[in-house]
Amino acid sequence: MDCGGRIMSITATTEKQFESDIEAFLISAKGGYTKGNGTYNPKLGLYPDKLISFIQRTQSREWAAFERQNDIDPVRKFCVAFNNACDMDGVLHVLRNGFKHRGTTFKVCYFKPESALNDTAGIQYAENEVECYRQWYYSADTKKSVDMVLVVNGIPVFAFELKNQYTGQNVDNAKTQWMYDRDPREICFQFNKRILAYFCVDHTEVWMTTKLAGKDTYFLPFNQGSNGAGADGGAGNPPNPNGYPTAYLWENVFQKDSMLDIIQKFINLQKKKTLIFPRYHQLDVVRKLVADVRTNGAGKNYLIQHSAGSGKSNSIAWTAYLLASLFNENNKPVFSSVIVVTDRTVLDAQLQETIAGFDHKLGAIETIGEDKNSQDLKNAINDGVRIIVTTLQKFPVIYTEVDKANGRCFAVIVDEAHSSQTGSSALKLKTALADTEEALREYAEREGLAEEEVDPEDRLVKEMIAQGKHKNLSFFAFTATPKATTLEMFGQEQEDGSFHPFHVYSMRQAIEEKFILDVLQNYMTYNTCFRIAKTMVDNPDVPSSRAAKVIRKYQELHPYNISQKSQIIVETFRDTTRHKIDGKGKMMVITSSRLAAVRYYHEIKRYIEEKKYDDVDILVAFSGAIDDKGEEYTESKLNVRKDGSHISENQTKVEFHDNFNVLIVAEKYQTGFDEPLLHTMIVDKKLKNVKAVQTLSRLNRTCEGKTDTFVLDFVNKAEDIKDAFQPFYQETFLQEEVNADLLYQTQRELRAYGIYSDEDIKAFTDEYYKKGRQGDRAMGRMSSILLPVSNRYNKKTQNERYQFRRQVRNLIKWYSYISQILRMFDKELQKEYVFCSYLIGLLPKDSVELIDLEGKLKLEYYKLQKTFQGEIALDEAKTVYVPAKHKGVKGMDEKTPLDEVIAKINEKFKGNFTEGDKVILSALRDKLLSDKKLKKMAQSSDPQTFVESIFPKAFGTAAQDGYMEAQESYQSLFEDTAKYNAIMSALAEVVYREMRKKDRKTLDETGAYTYEMPQNLSMVAERSVSYGTNDIKRNDMIHSKNC
Repeated sequence: MDCGGRIMSITATTEKQFESDIEAFLISAKGGYTKGNGTYNPKLGLYPDKLISFIQRTQSREWAAFERQNDIDPVRKFCVAFNNACDMDGVLHVLRNGFKHRGTTFKVCYFKPESALNDTAGIQYAENEVECYRQWYYSADTKKSVDMVLVVNGIPVFAFELKNQYTGQNVDNAKTQWMYDRDPREICFQFNKRILAYFCVDHTEVWMTTKLAGKDTYFLPFNQGSNGAGADGGAGNPPNPNGYPTAYLWENVFQKDSMLDIIQKFINLQKKKTLIFPRYHQLDVVRKLVADVRTNGAGKNYLIQHSAGSGKSNSIAWTAYLLASLFNENNKPVFSSVIVVTDRTVLDAQLQETIAGFDHKLGAIETIGEDKNSQDLKNAINDGVRIIVTTLQKFPVIYTEVDKANGRCFAVIVDEAHSSQTGSSALKLKTALADTEEALREYAEREGLAEEEVDPEDRLVKEMIAQGKHKNLSFFAFTATPKATTLEMFGQEQEDGSFHPFHVYSMRQAIEEKFILDVLQNYMTYNTCFRIAKTMVDNPDVPSSRAAKVIRKYQELHPYNISQKSQIIVETFRDTTRHKIDGKGKMMVITSSRLAAVRYYHEIKRYIEEKKYDDVDILVAFSGAIDDKGEEYTESKLNVRKDGSHISENQTKVEFHDNFNVLIVAEKYQTGFDEPLLHTMIVDKKLKNVKAVQTLSRLNRTCEGKTDTFVLDFVNKAEDIKDAFQPFYQETFLQEEVNADLLYQTQRELRAYGIYSDEDIKAFTDEYYKKGRQGDRAMGRMSSILLPVSNRYNKKTQNERYQFRRQVRNLIKWYSYISQILRMFDKELQKEYVFCSYLIGLLPKDSVELIDLEGKLKLEYYKLQKTFQGEIALDEAKTVYVPAKHKGVKGMDEKTPLDEVIAKINEKFKGNFTEGDKVILSALRDKLLSDKKLKKMAQSSDPQTFVESIFPKAFGTAAQDGYMEAQESYQSLFEDTAKYNAIMSALAEVVYREMRKKDRKTLDETGAYTYEMPQNLSMVAERSVSYGTNDIKRNDMIHSKNC
């Protein structure tokens, strides 16, 4: 206490102390700012003395001309001219480009030059006056102040509300202050007039927004992640041993040079109404990539694992621009061109728009879209266009025509890097761009030759030296769902031989930060119970799997199936979707085929008209034309506005956003489609692995008023969806490199068929690699050489032919992949690869027996059963891929009687059980499979002991438990001994088999899941609650009693 008896405050933990600590760094030599001492004019929204001082100091001649034109009160008039320019173009544009007044251009900020050669720009940059002000009194009408503002040459650009947990406040209080206590009509708070971003900061978290809109202000997290930026983890920030957990904000992001760099190169105005300030993970990955290239030069590969919906298009655009403007220590551009490659045949419009939207004057951008051809790509590369956006498919046409790349370096940015990057088109890209001088020297050394003795124009040599990695090529691969092959090709190899992404922004972190929504939070699955019978007397042998597909397709396209699901679709939209996102919620229906999409469209239309609903407006999306019962349909033919005009395919996306609310799709808009108003997805198609993640992630975009999503799935099980998502929930990495020598095992197995020999390969490749121009008979001679091989192939059995074709494709696939990772310089294997690549095209395919079941099947029984409702919970664990192992070839599709095929289908979909029996059987199976003690006994006993001695007791306990939970359902089980024994016997076999299965995932000592592809996880069952309630519990399953 002081002498007056008052309690002394501990000043070290006050909010003012927090401000002081931040200011102390900013105004230090490292921080680069000066302590603000100007006078703020709230009506002008400027520190006029600072702005005019900068202009007089750096542009004295222009200022003198301005004074001559405005001899009365030139300071005020200059500030008015500046304001007028901001009103027209926005302060971001004026900061970057300056403004013109009566023929004179004024710059209000100078930016750091990319090259040290520009001495003048370096001197001008040093003239910027960058200040930090505390307690900024921003208004003439109020005594309120903002805790801190950063000012560039008298222009306020970034503002901060700082909160201290020790005084009982945090970022939420700062958000409230920005929303309700700061008038967005003040000139300094008007959108893109002064402040570019508003920050809420406390000791542990940072949030920000670029637009104040009262209660509708939308804040985004600006945190590193719980384990630090670029590392696998969740939301928040890690502890900082040297200070505040949020110190990265002022020590890194808003250090003077960094702050000006963000204004110059990162902040982006989209459609004149949205300012994009980079999320922390975006800023971090771009800067880390550029820093690594600046240190190591060209020749490295980088894999960026960023969640779907995390802003990859912007990250790619920023990366492209910064790499295009990157200079080395000799002040030469590191890369001749930056080539952005998308795997999609049609270039992603969003990616094009994002890159073209940046106006940084770094040189030309050329997009090789649908209206251009491969020759345009060749010319762009040869002309050294700074940024080129193209598809992978254009490289095979021009890979031999690109000017010799020696001495030129290229950055290749790969959008959604997947297995296609391991194929022949990707190899042609490398062949086109690679500097092969070093590879040529390596080849000569291995062959024991002098370099001049090797003919660099020899076609075989050219193919081999293009393989592997090259010092002039850097690949930057962005994906949310890396596969094992992607990791090995682009990942960072560690000392222990594993391959990891260069930078991670995981699905888990994005969800926890609420940057994307959890699409698995409200998930409902249905089972389609049906029974199909044949109407013919005959029982022909048919290929089982293809027959099953035909029967399943019959059920999928059956009018009754379509009509039942259409009713659920429409009523789900009306009951749920249309009330979401302030009444703007939209729905997407995923169908299994174009024909299914057309039939759903017609049936939903019919149902809407029958019910006289006027609030459901549907569109359909599919490529090409499809015939249904003699009538041809296209997307534009079916999609019609209310005024009767047709909607072209390239207008569908905009029309759906503006005027429609249900979109039925078939293999379209399942990737790369960004519609934040999309709330509900109806799935009537089997989704596996990456496809499931990509499709369902269309829902995860956030927007104002969107708090959740909903999925109703008619086809997939909850556990299958978990299996698909789990590998990509956190970091994914590869345990070790692939064993390239497995190729030789495939090679030996192919030779064992006796279909071709070394002599056949030599004869073919002698012709293929013949020097000089290709004659008009060369192709014919190649086919003649392959003809005896084809004849030997035809003498094999059908099953041998089938297996041989699969092994040939395996050799081609794996050699294409391995040759991109390393250079083997195996001339014999390269020749065999070329030989097989042509042979597979000449081998006659076995005739496919058409299965005509038209009019021979009928639907006897049909029921939709709700099987799951709730949250599909993912585990907090990394994923480890184990390298692919050599696998044998599957046998051919065996023929079985049609009755048996139908029985298997009906058994799979449980149509043969009575309604009550089905409930009992399914529930008992779940109970028994979750019995850990029973599983241990199953794994240590033989089948007979398990079925006769162990299982009956466990079954009896489970049945009694079930009876206590639902007496009515289980009563018949205890009344009918035959039924009890039949169900027990059936379940004993199933449970034993399931419990003896070797799990495909194992949790290792590091807490990571190890996967052998294909992934096959187990799903924890979950309890049902009504959609929309807050109490969504995990770990329980519901079964409808109606099926």
